Formats: sequence, structure tokens, C-alpha cells
Amino acid sequence: MTENPTPVILTELTADGVMLITLNRPERHNAWTLEMELLYNELFDRAEADPEVRAVVLTGAGRSFCPGMDMSVLDGASSGARPWPTDRLPPRTRPMTFPKPVVAAVNGACAGIGFNQALMCDVRFAVPHAKFAAAFSARGLVAEDGVSWILPRLVGHGNAADLLLSSRRFTGTEAHTMGLVNRLVEPDELLPAALAYATELARTASPYAMSLIKRQLADDQARSFTESRDNAAALLAVAKRAPDYREGVRSFIERRQPEFPGLGESEAVPGDSVSGSELQEASS
Repeated sequence: MTENPTPVILTELTADGVMLITLNRPERHNAWTLEMELLYNELFDRAEADPEVRAVVLTGAGRSFCPGMDMSVLDGASSGARPWPTDRLPPRTRPMTFPKPVVAAVNGACAGIGFNQALMCDVRFAVPHAKFAAAFSARGLVAEDGVSWILPRLVGHGNAADLLLSSRRFTGTEAHTMGLVNRLVEPDELLPAALAYATELARTASPYAMSLIKRQLADDQARSFTESRDNAAALLAVAKRAPDYREGVRSFIERRQPEFPGLGESEAVPGDSVSGSELQEASS
């Protein structure tokens, strides 16, 4: 009888509802494969549907986060021997469409697809010696997965142009200085700090409200201030009809921890716009 191979991605759910997702090919520095991509999307789908999951922390096993595509995969794709099945896969942007907060804990090498996935997270923690690189121009590629949209919004146009055109490596310290990384943490403290942050969100913040705010942050990039303000007013009317609003107020008045329900796939999160009737209600 053969033993099951070790999964390329590990998961663990804490008692507070934080799902720890660990890229798990440490012998290859967690380099990306098709098997990893399929499981990655499946795990995010499961976490979205599970109301017990309130936040996600994404990290890598061993000394690396993810240095990009496995070189054997790149070689096969570039030669045409083993083409990457792009047309049969969903967009590689799952953390951005995930309605719950995602925190990246970047513990080492973070390049290519690994770099993209870190950018897709809502908040990034990193160690000072982490090595980041976009790496696309050095492989004869373009900025993939919408990174040319995300990166300038995090670090400014000039920094984004530098990083994407040069493919140069830069440290966690520089990433923190330019605003790519939110928190710089020593190696022994990285995962505990990221989990503590995600746990605080899971314990104190409304999952429904956080899902609305994630949608606002994404959609308002393409809106004017007035459009953003008006849509927020309409979303506020929607939020006030949800039970989380009453619980948030009562828990504050009673000086206790809020008891918000979890968010599963059955909960409908309003789309990028709301109806005229809702906008009228919000304005009245």
C-alpha cells in the first residue's frame, strides 16, 4: 500500500476562524505548478463557502514564499512541449474576488506568480530579507494577471515602472519603504504577527461589512469621488438592513465582543452598483 503524497498546499483552520494556507513545496522553494494552481483555487472556493472561515493567511513552507513558476514548467511551456492550459483555467486573481480578508506572510523569495499572489492579498507582512521581483521582463513576458493595474496603485507609477521594466530584486525592507508591504516583521515573529492581525479581524469585524469594503476598494478605483460617495451611501442603506449593523451597535453599547455571523457562499454581496431605489433610500 502506497502512502498518499504530501499535499502541495496545506491548510489549517484556527479556533478563531483564520484559515492558514501554506504553499508546500519547500524542496523547490514552493515554485508554482499546475497541480498547485488547481488546488489553490479549490481551497479558496471552499473557504469562501465555509462560514467558519473569516479570514485567510497565505504563506510558504520553509525559506521561501513562492519564487514563481517551476523552471521545468516554464521550460515546457516556452518550448511548446507542455503548454500551460490558460484557456481552461480561471483568472489567477482569486484573493481579489474572495470576499473575506487575505493576509500575505512573505517569508522569503517572492517573484513571478508568487509576487502576483502577494499583490492580490489585501494586506502584506514580510521579513526584512525577503527577496521580491516582478521578473516578467527578464523572461520575455509582460506583467501578468493585472499586476500593471495593481502595482502603481500600491507604490506609484515611477516605482511600478522601475520594478516591472527592470525585473530587479528588492528586499522586504525596500518593499516596506515604498508601500508594497504593510508590516515589516522579524522572521520568528512573521507568522504569529500575520495570524494575530487576521485573528483580530475575525474576532471584531463584521464579515459582511468586510466583504462590502473589499468590493468598494476594488470598484472605486474606476470611479470618480462623487460616484464613490453616492455608491457608498447606497451600500450603507443595504448594510443597515443586515443584522450585523444592530449587533455592531449593541456590542459597542454593551462593551462586549461582537458576535457576527460567518459569511458563506449563500450570502449575497451586492455587486459593483446598487439600484436606484436603494440610492434614493440612502439619500432620504
